[in-house]
Amino acid sequence: MTTEHFDFQGDVLDQSHDIPVLVDFWAAWCAPCRMLGPVLERLAEKYSGSWRLVKIDTEQFPELAERFGVKGIPDVRLFVNGEIVDSFSGALPEHQIEQWLKKVIPGPYAREVELAEKFFFQGKCGMAASLAEGVLQKEPLNSKALALLLRLRLFSHPAEAVNLCRRLEGEAEYVSLCDAAQVIARLLMLQRDALPDDPVRDRYADAILKLAGEDFDAALEGFIGVIRENRYYDDDSSRKACIAIFRYLGEEHEITRKHRKSFDRALY
Repeated sequence: MTTEHFDFQGDVLDQSHDIPVLVDFWAAWCAPCRMLGPVLERLAEKYSGSWRLVKIDTEQFPELAERFGVKGIPDVRLFVNGEIVDSFSGALPEHQIEQWLKKVIPGPYAREVELAEKFFFQGKCGMAASLAEGVLQKEPLNSKALALLLRLRLFSHPAEAVNLCRRLEGEAEYVSLCDAAQVIARLLMLQRDALPDDPVRDRYADAILKLAGEDFDAALEGFIGVIRENRYYDDDSSRKACIAIFRYLGEEHEITRKHRKSFDRALY
């Protein structure tokens, strides 16, 4: 769109609140731009209704290129809700652009998942689960909804959480979460009577009990204590449990940061 009637505020920023807008900064003299343009147009037609393509000639609108810090063209920006959420530059292959689009274009139920995540972090787990399940009924492969439901089910229904991990196979973004969830789920489903006889058995079982109650601080203290006394008890599971908790919480979580050094020292 490079006509004199073009209005960036209305045609891009305002429009992006209703549908994602892909902006292609280009120029007629740019050979890579002439290669990329038809590719984007084909994809825009293929995914009509999912996002909208706007082409901005940097020769005609240099102020827009300057405003957004465009250093070279072609330069592609994705606007959602008035903000740039991702971008790429250069004439990428069509299949690569299509994969990128699948990753960055919000799905039709993105707002419902976002609200479910908000409820989860507010501790309103029932409302979060209801929303996530509703999304999955309409879009069974919605990875964000699957990952959220995995978190919601892990400590109450660990076997279901393991099944949710299987449904997330191939989703690189959630590999770490699924690895952690499977380790935690195994521990939660362990029968105390089946644990190997050892002086650390009670401490190990107590750490699992704390984990089941989502008392991650006490669980890590317990598992690290087991590592110090008998690292390889239950097939090195205390070490695996600590790593799983760190991954589940995230490396920047205060509990992870509190126990990281003592965990590392316990291994050596």
